[in-house]
Amino acid sequence: MYRHILIATDGSVLAEKGVSHGLSLAKSVGAKVTALIVEAPLNVFDVRESRVRQMSEAFAQHAELTKQHAAKVLNHVADSAKAAGVPCQTVQVEHDHPYQAIPRPQRTRAAISSSWPRTGGAGFPRFCSGA
Repeated sequence: MYRHILIATDGSVLAEKGVSHGLSLAKSVGAKVTALIVEAPLNVFDVRESRVRQMSEAFAQHAELTKQHAAKVLNHVADSAKAAGVPCQTVQVEHDHPYQAIPRPQRTRAAISSSWPRTGGAGFPRFCSGA
């Protein structure tokens, strides 16, 4: 059946349900998983006008916070996978649109996400499985 399952997460409580489901599915079918987190790049319009002169500092701060958040979330998934006895690889991507950030080879495998918009947003369903 499935040999490789992509689990997209953002670290939220809702996403944790998808992680648990994905790991259970992987364990039951003997599949490996790839945990993916997509972080949005810094939106320059979110920087206050008074800090525009420190833009490079704002970029550096955003990059560090993003890196810390992604590491925390992905380490949690990797630890959960290890405890379940499921091989796990982790990937962090920075992209404005999560559905476009899925690495192309992953698009042909099962994908589980409970953290993207409930309507699926821009053509990617909340739960999508493939061969």
